[in-house]
Amino acid sequence: MADYIGVFLLRFFCCIVATQLFYYLFFFLRLAFYKEKTTTETQEYPVSVVICARDEAGKLVHSLPGVLVQQYRTTHEVVLVNDNSIDDTKYLLEEFQRSFKQLRVLALTQEGKLIPGKKFPLSMGIKSARYDILLLTDADCTPASEFWIQKMQDGYRKGIDIVLGYGAYRKKKGWLNKLIRFETFHTALQYLSYALAGMPYMGVGRNLSYKRNIFLNSKGFASINHIPGGDDDLFINKIATKSNTAIVIDKDAHTISEPKTTWAEWRKQKDRHYTTAKYYKPKFKILLGLYSAGCFLVYPLAILTMFFYGWKVVLALLLIRLLVLALVWNKAMDKLDEKDLWPYFFLFDLWNCLYYLLFLPSVFKKPAKRWK
Repeated sequence: MADYIGVFLLRFFCCIVATQLFYYLFFFLRLAFYKEKTTTETQEYPVSVVICARDEAGKLVHSLPGVLVQQYRTTHEVVLVNDNSIDDTKYLLEEFQRSFKQLRVLALTQEGKLIPGKKFPLSMGIKSARYDILLLTDADCTPASEFWIQKMQDGYRKGIDIVLGYGAYRKKKGWLNKLIRFETFHTALQYLSYALAGMPYMGVGRNLSYKRNIFLNSKGFASINHIPGGDDDLFINKIATKSNTAIVIDKDAHTISEPKTTWAEWRKQKDRHYTTAKYYKPKFKILLGLYSAGCFLVYPLAILTMFFYGWKVVLALLLIRLLVLALVWNKAMDKLDEKDLWPYFFLFDLWNCLYYLLFLPSVFKKPAKRWK
């Protein structure tokens, strides 16, 4: 009986490893060895940067200057949607407007009826934007360089309506910071690689660009207005195609946010993010689910298989998987300016097993209705 169990476990383990290798070699290798396309001619488009803020004066005072001092010679504007703030946001923005004429403030004084979350203020900001190229970020995000607008709009070429960027978190001391940054990297590894494979399924609102026309023609967030989240990932999941989506991962095109400083705050943030996953298109739920299941099962299954079958074959398969993972993460982390995380790749691989177990319940939780 033990022999049958051992053979079954070995076959199951081989399937898990083979599936994981497929994801790394078919999807993630694309980002690891991705090279930005060089063009002899560049075109600069008028750009509207759209930011929503609610009671964010303390963050805007540090982040907004980085958006306002961008080196971009072509016409552009920064639309700041002040969503019913009761702090000093109004007065802070008035001060900024005295020095930066490209800053336009859209003050909202009422909530969107039956539209929970951030979609109502973001829709108002997009509709009031003057230009077709929209560049979205959050109130706590700072561009990594003064060429952020330039680099992100470089992603547009004939047929492209969506440009996906990378929204990083600031590097600080401590393991919580490393875990937050690794999870951000790991998420980006997936959505950027899928886009390169012709299967874009999400973007992040911290650094995302799309055309105003595609927003209006697809009726904006109308089909997802009842869902509190999803203004970035669900919207992209709905409108992105193989031919209309590009990525920009130049380090000058990143945005940087302040990470959470406690486990409870980060857990709450991730709970909110994962409540939208169940609304993805079925093929993406299957693909993402299979990958997550493999990350969760690979080490427990390896231990069981070693116990019932033997350690040599299992260890050999684990090492092959780990070598491929280490190579892909090394290259991809370098691309996304997270190379300092690579020395801990084995610990992060182990953490993935626990991570998916901890956050699986978040998929089934009822999302909060307020975005702030």
